[in-house]
Amino acid sequence: MGKNPHAKLANLAKLHGPLMSLRLGTQLMVVASSPAAAMEVLKTHDRALSGRYLSSSVPVKNPKLNHLSIVFAKDCNTNWKNLRAICRMELFSGKAMESQVELRERKVTELVEFLATKEGEVVKSWGALKDLIHKNAEFGATPNLSDYYPILGGLDIQGINKKAKEMFERIPTTWEDILKERRTQRSNRSSHRDFLEALLEIGFEDDQINQVILELFSAGAETSSLTVEWAMAELIRNQDAMDKLRGELRQIVGESPVRESHLPRLPYLQACVKEALRLHPPAPLLLPHLAAETCQVMGYTIPKDSQIFVNIWAMARDPKIWDDPLSFKPERFLDSKLDFKGNDFEYIPFGAGRRICPGLALGGRQVPLILATFVHLFGWSLPGNMDSAQLDMEEWLVITLRKEQPLRLVPRVRK
Repeated sequence: MGKNPHAKLANLAKLHGPLMSLRLGTQLMVVASSPAAAMEVLKTHDRALSGRYLSSSVPVKNPKLNHLSIVFAKDCNTNWKNLRAICRMELFSGKAMESQVELRERKVTELVEFLATKEGEVVKSWGALKDLIHKNAEFGATPNLSDYYPILGGLDIQGINKKAKEMFERIPTTWEDILKERRTQRSNRSSHRDFLEALLEIGFEDDQINQVILELFSAGAETSSLTVEWAMAELIRNQDAMDKLRGELRQIVGESPVRESHLPRLPYLQACVKEALRLHPPAPLLLPHLAAETCQVMGYTIPKDSQIFVNIWAMARDPKIWDDPLSFKPERFLDSKLDFKGNDFEYIPFGAGRRICPGLALGGRQVPLILATFVHLFGWSLPGNMDSAQLDMEEWLVITLRKEQPLRLVPRVRK
């Protein structure tokens, strides 16, 4: 289906309806493309359809993965529930997030200081860890023949399994020294309390910790940075929206840095984030579900072991749901009660049901804080005085929705 299967599937849904099936080799794939179909999959039949489909290129296989993973556990078993509860309590609860406000604001300040040193230069910074995670995602998103023809499973004809395994083993080396140091600190009783300490207290082994950290980076930091990138791209292309956001920040924040305490009083900022998530959801097909049992959805039989996608990208661009759906219009959210908590099925950028993104509350703080800081403290232009109308907005789906051409901007400190 090319680099953007979500768009191809959206076009097919216009011909074949909001719930359709395709057979790729031996694998049946079901796609829901309307709010009603999404609600059936993610709410009405959540228990039966909340399994996780895994490509054969995923290096850690079940049943081991069921004991390690928040994202890729095949079913919502006791281990999965316990791991989500740990993450919710130690990372995503109101208390945990409040305790980390100062840390998040300090990291944003460090980012501002870095950008100030790049004034007048083109900024496109990629860290080694992010590069590894991107490459790992690319292997995971590459269609694997053995997924559709299981008889080929042991052959690895495309070499994807081998490359994915090598990449998977490399990623934890970026933090293995930190993990060793923290284990030593614990034995010396000098460790401080944080999420890693909580995992060590519970008795997690290194492979468990590595899997959790990898998923938090991939599903958390990756999606947040992509949302900021897409939002900045849309604001660059829509100067009226940029000016309105700057005006709101000037009125509420004044000359001070943006703080998390400002966020509830910045409705236009929140609307800009929501609109960026509508047009460019981080996972436009969500992650594929697996039918744990046969069930009936909208009068159709979904066989056990079917692969299930929810095309939230198609719903977010449906003219039957949204006025002028292809335009960036934050104003549409100013008088709307829609949120991204999984209750409004026409707008579910973080999913819904038991597989909803556990870190959406953190993302709801982190993304607006970074975006507001960028807009408040810096002026931005495209390299070479390029006209904003020329900005390439082509998408590239590699599990998450990236800009095919990463955004390159020139910052200037605003006086």
